[in-house]
Amino acid sequence: MSSQVYRSASRTVRALLSASQSSPLLSGRTLAAATITTLGGKVLSVPSFYERADYKNSTRGRISGVLAVPAAAYMLQGQEASAAEPERTFIAIKPDGVQRGLIAEIISRFERKGYKLVAVKLVVPSKEFAQKHYHDLKDRPFFDGLCDFLSSGPVLAMVWEGEGAIKYGRKLIGATDPQKSEPGTIRGDLAVVVGRNIIHGSDGPETAKDEIALWFEPSELVSYTSNAEKWLYGGN
Repeated sequence: MSSQVYRSASRTVRALLSASQSSPLLSGRTLAAATITTLGGKVLSVPSFYERADYKNSTRGRISGVLAVPAAAYMLQGQEASAAEPERTFIAIKPDGVQRGLIAEIISRFERKGYKLVAVKLVVPSKEFAQKHYHDLKDRPFFDGLCDFLSSGPVLAMVWEGEGAIKYGRKLIGATDPQKSEPGTIRGDLAVVVGRNIIHGSDGPETAKDEIALWFEPSELVSYTSNAEKWLYGGN
């Protein structure tokens, strides 16, 4: 969920706080209920202490409500800070994709989607490095051949940034087997067999974090604001 939602919720909480200070009709229970917000399927609410408070006395209710609203606002601000962190995914064009001259084609698909390139380099990984990259497949019979192939030539390693970059990046890539990939995906359009499927993409947040750390030093990752972002995400 975008940070705009949290900013909107925070504004609502601040408005309720202002109203509670001027109107005796807004009881603490009303304010506490109003500060409950559903965020990404999870319910964010004020501490149960305030929910159990005695609201029969309107004065006490207003005091408890005034305490509850800043508490909720503080919680929302924390959620907003977390939501503001950009999502990054690791994408690599394998030796077959590089040798076939598909670098520009593949990069353009991520750019047209609206994702931002924050790291890129062309490397020839060693067999040992390839084994680290595919460590989760070490018990598979094809592991050795997979590592031989990844280390057989130049690989274009990249980090892309944007909302939903991990999940949708996988959709852009397509199924592991090009024969099962939908037309319009990178593998569906540009690859034929699973052993030469031209591209790799992180399959989840933890994998993305580990793969980025394996392929790039922190100093190689660039943080910047793209001029296109206001047209991609907006602020209204």
